[in-house]
Amino acid sequence: MFEAIIHGCILSLGLILPLGVQNIFIFNQGAAQPRFLWVLPAIITASVCDSVLIALAVLGVSVVVLGSFWIKVTLLSAGVLFLVYMGFVTWRSNPSVMQDETLLYQPKKQIAFALSVSLLNPHAILDTVGVIGTSSLRYTGTEKIAFALACIVISWIWFTGLGIAGGIIGKVDRTGHFIKVLNKLSAIVMWGTAVYIGSSILK
Repeated sequence: MFEAIIHGCILSLGLILPLGVQNIFIFNQGAAQPRFLWVLPAIITASVCDSVLIALAVLGVSVVVLGSFWIKVTLLSAGVLFLVYMGFVTWRSNPSVMQDETLLYQPKKQIAFALSVSLLNPHAILDTVGVIGTSSLRYTGTEKIAFALACIVISWIWFTGLGIAGGIIGKVDRTGHFIKVLNKLSAIVMWGTAVYIGSSILK
């Protein structure tokens, strides 16, 4: 069981570390919101979505999704459009104005946006379904449960840490210069990911 827990922690951390839509959104909300408690809707929503995706992947939904050509193509196509749109939104955001609507979201909008970046993000879905789901096939019983829980716990810790880190940076850099540069890089990463996924669909 210990091996399954370590495997789940390392795998989940490796998948969640890269710069992506989810991470940038949580970080930006942490920087924009005056208090940490005010970014909790985004953190909790993203964490719950990841938990559900991981649970479904481990339960075997990954076999169904990856086994259907049209489901996979539809998922990837929607993801490409979403990443292109999110790239433009992120590029145009103005963190020097902390009340700018592209950064400072109210709870309901945080939840809605976190749902979209979690459930419409092809990388998040393919990572959980394709990588975590298939990796869990080597385990059974309590080991499989331990593996899934390890992956889920890492997600909760990571998103919470991002919110805290964003709050610290937001207080230190009131000009928003650091976040502005980060947003530009993030937008480029999103567009690059969209191109990569789009080319894989054409193949």
